[in-house]
Amino acid sequence: MKTMVPGIRHCFSGHWLAVAALVFACHPVVAAKPPLDAINKVVISQHDASIKRLQDWIALPSIAAEDLNSSEGADYMARLAREAGFQTVEIIQTSGKPGVFATLDAGAKKTVGLYFMYDVKQFDPAEWSSPPLEARIIERPGVGKVMMGRGAVNQKGPQSALLAALHAIRDANESVPVNLVLVAEGEEEIGSPHIGELVLNPKVKAALGKTIGVFMPSASQSLDGQVRVSLGAKGVVELELVASGEKWGRGPAKDIHSSLKAMVDSPSWHLIKALNTLVSDDGNTITIDNYPVAPPISAEDRAMVAAATARSSEETFKKQIGVKHWIDDLDWQAANERLVSQPTVNIEGLFGGYTGPGGKTVLPHKAVAKIDMRLVPGMKMEDAVSALKAHLAKRGFGDIEVNVSGGYDPTSTRADSELIQAQMRVLKGAGLDPVMWPRNAGSYPGFVFTEAPLSLASGHFGLGHGSGAHAPDEYFLIESSNPAVRGYDGAVLSYVEYLYELAR
Repeated sequence: MKTMVPGIRHCFSGHWLAVAALVFACHPVVAAKPPLDAINKVVISQHDASIKRLQDWIALPSIAAEDLNSSEGADYMARLAREAGFQTVEIIQTSGKPGVFATLDAGAKKTVGLYFMYDVKQFDPAEWSSPPLEARIIERPGVGKVMMGRGAVNQKGPQSALLAALHAIRDANESVPVNLVLVAEGEEEIGSPHIGELVLNPKVKAALGKTIGVFMPSASQSLDGQVRVSLGAKGVVELELVASGEKWGRGPAKDIHSSLKAMVDSPSWHLIKALNTLVSDDGNTITIDNYPVAPPISAEDRAMVAAATARSSEETFKKQIGVKHWIDDLDWQAANERLVSQPTVNIEGLFGGYTGPGGKTVLPHKAVAKIDMRLVPGMKMEDAVSALKAHLAKRGFGDIEVNVSGGYDPTSTRADSELIQAQMRVLKGAGLDPVMWPRNAGSYPGFVFTEAPLSLASGHFGLGHGSGAHAPDEYFLIESSNPAVRGYDGAVLSYVEYLYELAR
């Protein structure tokens, strides 16, 4: 329904019909107020259906690392997009897992990109207090009613809330205020090794080229209601280092009795000695020869960190993650400066030989270290991997296999971009006082949007709360016990508000 703009006067004398044809060229357009109240009523009426949609999605885990349900996950993602109103939906094959490409043409002046992932992390049900695929609604003290399940917050919960926003806009008999281009991948949790094949597919690239930027749905509120607007993310490299008697030419070709260690080399110790050369004695400084150097933290980033940490609780965060000390016993601000500005080499897992109950006296023939390396702007994945391989070879560990499974460069977006400024306006309009944050310490493949040839703004947006990504008891908030933190319906409405703000 069209609304007449009040207060328009003729900008030149003459017949009104002539003026009517030109009046908007003479005066700025005053946008009609978005029909948020009407849409919110639909959001509330569709609550149960939206929750059931999310539960059904969680019940189908697509786990790239286990080659589990990738085709099924892509099919399901495509179905969700069609049901939400995307007119064209296509499954794009890559050299790895398939992706999904969809467009929604609302006849709007602006087009916005969406980045989704349909894959989730692995899980061990024995570690969970609630079955990870049942997505039960449970009461969490101090939080409210949450949906607990693998993928609940990373990222099916926030993504389902955005899809619910599209359902609500349509069922309120309104048009989506912007055109949408959706890309969804199934390999984010293994480092997005084929994201370029999906995003730079000619038809996908052409569609994204018409957008003002790309955002990923997220649950950005902490339990006290605060919100940070992030301007980027670290890059990541995921790899395995494998030491084996076969490749080394020393040690056994199969597991043997441990008594033979007196006369046989150990691939396990060989790997451990190699790992020890990668970092300083305390494990906190990278010592790989010719490794790309991180630039010093900028004054602008330091100011952002100072503003954000002044408004956050160190004690609460330490309790949340189960930590008593920061590296070098740094203070709260210095620890956060290090968080956003420093690269890392981390051991995700270390295994070889027997790991079951009791002992088993064997000398393992192989040992594996799963490694992730985080990168900050100014560093490149290719340079980091090359330096690691050269370092191992130089130090006498050239036999150790470096098996890269995925990864990508860091990403950054300007604070004055339209995508980011619209977020700030929505958040402030909701009575929140957001702070800028230089970059997430975690990673997502935003580089494929922000770097050439697309060179778009990219970020995260979404109110609501969740926690436990990659861990047991992952959850997404459904009904909040804190009025300052939005539950599921409030998260849905935040996407409605953002889409309308982006359309302005």
